[in-house]
Amino acid sequence: MKFLVDNQLPAALVRHLQTWGFECLHVLDVGLEQASDADICRYAVAQECIIVSKDEDFLYFASQPKATIRLVWVRLGNCRTSALLAAFEQLRPMIESRLKAGDRIIEIR
Repeated sequence: MKFLVDNQLPAALVRHLQTWGFECLHVLDVGLEQASDADICRYAVAQECIIVSKDEDFLYFASQPKATIRLVWVRLGNCRTSALLAAFEQLRPMIESRLKAGDRIIEIR
């Protein structure tokens, strides 16, 4: 599995997901920091990446009937990076099992 982390989330999340053994990039790493959400979706589909974002627009794209976009939708409010990483760590079994099951949208609360 490969992940693409969106602008609103820190690069520390990229490093954290990498410790799980996944390939992970931040949009800054691939020159998409100024890209539209649609362009980020196209990149993610082309590169077979799962988008990790707080942006509800990606939920719209991923919810379309013929969408192939996969999304980890972060619904946590503003929080410190340590709290974000702790939430991902706590939810890791659920995240991994749902991704392996082929779920297109996973909500993190």
